[in-house]
Amino acid sequence: MRDNEKINTSVTGTMAWGQEFRATVALATPLALANLLQSGIYVVDVIFIARLGEEPLAASGLATGLFGLIVWSLASLVGAVSPVIAEAIGARSPSFRPVRRATRMALWLAVFASMLGIGMALMLGPLMRLTGQDPAIVDLANQYNLIIIYSILPMLLAAVLRNYLSALGRPVFATAISALGIPVNSLANYAFIFGNFGAPEMGLQGAAVATIITATVMLSAYVFVILTVPGLKRYRPFYRFWRPDWNRFWLIVRIGAPIALTVMAEAGVFSAAAFLMGKIGAAQLAGHIVALNIAALAFQVPFGVGQAVTIRVGYSYGAQDPLGIKLAGWVAIAVGTGFMALTALAMVLIPEYLLMLFVEIDDPSNAALVGFALQFLVLAAAFQLVDGVQAVAAGALRGLQDTRAPMWIAIFSYWVPGFGLAFGLGLFTPLEGTGVWIGLATGLAFAAVLLLWRWMLRERLDLISRSGSQTSS
Repeated sequence: MRDNEKINTSVTGTMAWGQEFRATVALATPLALANLLQSGIYVVDVIFIARLGEEPLAASGLATGLFGLIVWSLASLVGAVSPVIAEAIGARSPSFRPVRRATRMALWLAVFASMLGIGMALMLGPLMRLTGQDPAIVDLANQYNLIIIYSILPMLLAAVLRNYLSALGRPVFATAISALGIPVNSLANYAFIFGNFGAPEMGLQGAAVATIITATVMLSAYVFVILTVPGLKRYRPFYRFWRPDWNRFWLIVRIGAPIALTVMAEAGVFSAAAFLMGKIGAAQLAGHIVALNIAALAFQVPFGVGQAVTIRVGYSYGAQDPLGIKLAGWVAIAVGTGFMALTALAMVLIPEYLLMLFVEIDDPSNAALVGFALQFLVLAAAFQLVDGVQAVAAGALRGLQDTRAPMWIAIFSYWVPGFGLAFGLGLFTPLEGTGVWIGLATGLAFAAVLLLWRWMLRERLDLISRSGSQTSS
């Protein structure tokens, strides 16, 4: 009881702009670092797979395009536990029960969602053949995919526990555990791709095995922290794990399903862009994958700010503090946009140094890949600002548990002006890959403007009034 009251006192109440800035940065920094480190885990895969050649890299790009779409979407579904916990804390719930039950039901949801995710991932083969991908790349991608799908369950369970820790104001543990994943994944890739440390030499399939090992180790680390850290284990999220709370289960689904579809709309358009690049040529696809990884790496910071503002707005939403909601949202939008302005400059001024993180730019065999990646990075710089705005504005609206309208905004923005332009310019004009990236930038710009407009109208649309669904224990 006392721990919960302490959390409530520290996170609620109207704060000045400077105080809100410090509180947002304090919460967002470890979340953003955790996101960057999580991306670093995937970067490790790319670095090792790139040593196998252009075809394995292209195959892994196609496979992880669908796999990443599924995992990111379903992690967003179960991640809806974060605003639910934040609302309960902001409302000064007199017991730990709302937090415990919400976490328990999110873990249940992760199990069910993983089954769905595996089924969806098995559609990779038919999808690649339908889109006319190179048969050799299709075969490699299928071999990789049939192993990596078994990492979905530990990834989703870990996503729930990460949101649990973050909503309780302990995101530093997520940072530490994500940092742990990088050496684990590096050693596992080194062992199973190339046959070191007595492991079998599995090539591209070894990278999939490494992903399973890394996901399992990270899940185990989250469980260990929650069971041993005094301020966390008192919530007992695993207590009576078999007992359902269907009201909270369906609340998380109601909030999370539109978030998952929003993420699917955004990640899906980038995955579809990879398939368009595959139609254009292997070199443009490989360059696209490298440039997109750099852009995705930069995106992890505003994504972390978006996660933080969901919690910060959620606290004030639970406390029914309109000024606190306003402060949290606008401060986070400023922080996220400001950071993306810096990354845009880096992509324009020092693109070669960024590419060196992924490929050997002086290797003659990478000349075509590097040339296309440099072209795409210029366009990636152009959409950095709007990408930051749309990510943080969406996070602020999630703190108000407003997810349905933002979902429709995302679907329209990414797939009508966004993919429409990418498809037309990429396949039917000499722009080819550059045209695809112009379409991606356009979709993000539409989403940023519409989501920001909705945030500005939050009071007129009566988004700040609590539904009262979390007041019961």
